[in-house]
Amino acid sequence: MTELKSKIFEQALLSQLSKKQVKERVDAYSLPFKELMAYYRCAMMEIETKFRVLSEELSIQYDHNPIETIKTRLKSPESIFDKLTRKNLPLTAQGIEENLNDIAGIRVICSFPSDIYRLADSFLKQDDVFLLERKDYIKNPKENGYRSLHLIVETPIFLHDCKKMMKAEVQFRTISMDWWASTEHKIRYKKDIAEDGSIDRELVECARLAAELDSRMEDIQRAVQSNL
Repeated sequence: MTELKSKIFEQALLSQLSKKQVKERVDAYSLPFKELMAYYRCAMMEIETKFRVLSEELSIQYDHNPIETIKTRLKSPESIFDKLTRKNLPLTAQGIEENLNDIAGIRVICSFPSDIYRLADSFLKQDDVFLLERKDYIKNPKENGYRSLHLIVETPIFLHDCKKMMKAEVQFRTISMDWWASTEHKIRYKKDIAEDGSIDRELVECARLAAELDSRMEDIQRAVQSNL
């Protein structure tokens, strides 16, 4: 009932405002959000460029390109505000910047697990990349079988009149890890999984087999390199 009264009051208040006043109020909320999202896009571009430079340099040093693909994504407004609401956090640009670390996401897909750690180490050695959090789900997979290396980092973007530090989440996966995670999400998304746990067990087993395949392929690659 309180929520209904609040909506009625809000509608009554808006009816008293001119179109110009309504636009000004909307802009007061939307413009800071648009500006912040632009900063996150800049951070993604900065980090993506860093990995493309590393890929060029390491492909010469190690005679193979360690990066298969680089994917970037900006969290949708709906996902952002859902997360803020669930956590009872302020629905403001400041609330986003201070409390959420995964608005900007960069996913680096590699051929082999060793490439992941080599790239992550090289990336973190850069003097304008600051590690805030590290979660290694390769050495310590999640219960559902998920494997990936996650880094929360902070890096500067250079605007026309200042430098601004921005947070981003960087995920490292092999091709098989990425295939498993994407397929597992499609299987689970908005579907009722059998309560007996049989599907869960099958998915975990598929993750284990994917990890075993990664290991075997890397062993083959090392054997080939040693014979050159």
